[in-house]
Amino acid sequence: LQKELLKCKQEARNLQGIKDALQQRLVQQDASVLQLKQDLLRANMDKEELHNQNVDLQRKVEERNRLLAEYKKELGQKDRHLQQHQTKLDEMLRQLSEASYQQVDLGWELEHKEALLAHCMKREAEE
Repeated sequence: LQKELLKCKQEARNLQGIKDALQQRLVQQDASVLQLKQDLLRANMDKEELHNQNVDLQRKVEERNRLLAEYKKELGQKDRHLQQHQTKLDEMLRQLSEASYQQVDLGWELEHKEALLAHCMKREAEE
């Protein structure tokens, strides 16, 4: 019986050693699981923050695209107005040029008539 008791005590010590080792391993695994949970929580918080930043950036891009479209529209209108004014300016320059030619022609005609008048006056004075 004593042998069997020693054998059982030895087996109990072995089993206690195995149990202690398993408990220590379980504690280590629990610590690892806790660390992994903390890492996962941080990663999820970072992911959420990045998602919020992405949403904010997309909103800003959409706002800038809207402003860009408005600026392009305004620029198109200003280009059309500029083209209209350029056309009017070209027409006015053409009319000014015509008026200048007419003024020169009228000046020559006036000089010719004055010369004729002077010639006639001279002839009348001679007669």
